[in-house]
Amino acid sequence: MPKKRGFILFGSPHQNGATARLVQAFLKAFPEETEWTMVEAYHQKIAPCLGCGLCEHKEGCVNSDFDQIDHLLRTCDYLVVASPVYNLSFPAPLKAIFDRTQRYFSARFVRGERPPIAKHKKAAMLLTCGADSRDGADIIRKQLKMIFTVLNTELAGEVLWKNTDRDKNMEPLMGVLAETAEKLAIAWDL
Repeated sequence: MPKKRGFILFGSPHQNGATARLVQAFLKAFPEETEWTMVEAYHQKIAPCLGCGLCEHKEGCVNSDFDQIDHLLRTCDYLVVASPVYNLSFPAPLKAIFDRTQRYFSARFVRGERPPIAKHKKAAMLLTCGADSRDGADIIRKQLKMIFTVLNTELAGEVLWKNTDRDKNMEPLMGVLAETAEKLAIAWDL
């Protein structure tokens, strides 16, 4: 059986922070046959969408800095969005990546490609939040669901680790995290 390919969009500036710990715990639930590629938003230097309209006329973008991410979005079997909540949304580098998905909205709604990305995939949303609130997670979920409509992606599960500014203990979350990963692994036929 060929290896399944997972793509992690990692939105934290901290490689050993709460979001990274959440991702590591989540990935332990998947079989070794899963090959993961992580793109760290803070290391990518993705330019914001210029609204130039090139993608309204043909596939692609005036900037090539998104090409690797485009390839991963088109070829992955699973997508994981892992991010801290900043001001009720994504951190700016991850938001720039999501803004560049405008090329798929143009493909779908201007050029009539249905779907803009052929390969269907399921996704998980892994969020950390310093506050003891779900508000940011609710807003991010709405944003992702809209973006996923043109990525041929279904949000199949989510985990929110909130109150990380005061509570660094992830242990109470481990059961929910493992259960969510297991449900996704089953949904993904692993």
